[in-house]
Amino acid sequence: MSPSPDVIIIGGGLEGLSTAWALARRGVHNVLVLERGTLCSGGTAKSSGVVRCHYGVPSLAAMAWNGLQVFENAQDLLGQDIGFQQTGYVVGVGPENMAALEANLAMHHRIGIDVQIIGHDEMHARWPWADLADFAAFAYEPRGGYGDAYQTGQAFAHAARRLGVSIRQDAPVTGITLDSAGRAAGVVVAGTEHIHADSVIVAAGPWSVPLCAPLGLHLPIRAQREQILLVDPGEPITNAPVFSDLVSLQYVRTERSGELLVGNSDHSSPEFNDPDHYSDHADETYIADAVEKLDRRLPKLPDPRLSSSYAGCYDVTPDYNPILSATPIHDLYVCAGFSGHGYKISPAVGALMADIVTQSAVSDPHINPDDFRLERFEQHQPLTSRHPYAGAGQMR
Repeated sequence: MSPSPDVIIIGGGLEGLSTAWALARRGVHNVLVLERGTLCSGGTAKSSGVVRCHYGVPSLAAMAWNGLQVFENAQDLLGQDIGFQQTGYVVGVGPENMAALEANLAMHHRIGIDVQIIGHDEMHARWPWADLADFAAFAYEPRGGYGDAYQTGQAFAHAARRLGVSIRQDAPVTGITLDSAGRAAGVVVAGTEHIHADSVIVAAGPWSVPLCAPLGLHLPIRAQREQILLVDPGEPITNAPVFSDLVSLQYVRTERSGELLVGNSDHSSPEFNDPDHYSDHADETYIADAVEKLDRRLPKLPDPRLSSSYAGCYDVTPDYNPILSATPIHDLYVCAGFSGHGYKISPAVGALMADIVTQSAVSDPHINPDDFRLERFEQHQPLTSRHPYAGAGQMR
């Protein structure tokens, strides 16, 4: 490692490591990633890892589509398995959301995303345990599925190291330094070690906020606690597509063990927490409500039982979309606020951040970097879905 890296990335999670790999692929090899604990031990470790392209924001849909193609070729590109299970992905909507579904699919087709409408009979064949009577239509992505965020982050780290990137664990950044002209000049590690760099990227999830605040830079990011259930269905289910239920506002995917992972799609009453201090198990009230919804949706499971639960935190912005941006402080960049979208778009996030830092042109015409600028919040121009789904907020 050079004493003065070209770029320091604060945060050794999925997005920081993807950015390090992307920078190195563009020839910026003198990159240092600083992780306060161990790699991928923060929000990355709690990700559900769903892979879908279904978004109402064209830039996000295109980023997810690009990410999918990296996941499909991860062994060749990254040199390691990422646990990608290509089970498919399906989203179901009620009659009130049919127009939005059709409009979003038209946009997806313009991007080139492989998606189609399927009928109740085909959906029943894929999810024979489900009651589908209250759905109007289903959109099916045969190349979707889920992956392992921890494995994927480690694969990004492996690929980045092979290209010359340096990574330090147990290296908590306690401050960002500025030069006499007010430009980002490096960081302070553990309160004593000063490291100079030409550019600094803050990719520390909700912990990005206290890092930037002393510089007068307000990041509108909060940690939103989300709860996950693991359910033993009574017999292993391994090949069903990820099922996004926008009627009951929940999602279900299989685990390699045959269990079902059950997550929440209702963000009407968010619970904000300290990302370092929150209950990491589901609450009894939440479990009761989620199990009741699951019983109604999947009444034909042979003998369902709750196996376990856990909780994690999204780093959310006011519009539930990420900040991938230069800042008013020259040579300081932010890569945070992923709001639950981070896994599926992570390869494209790294590519976009590398483009922003190196001031390169973005190669995909469907991805507009201005969509993710930090200034949009002060300008009262939030990034929102063009065709949102009633009840689902901005998570689609």
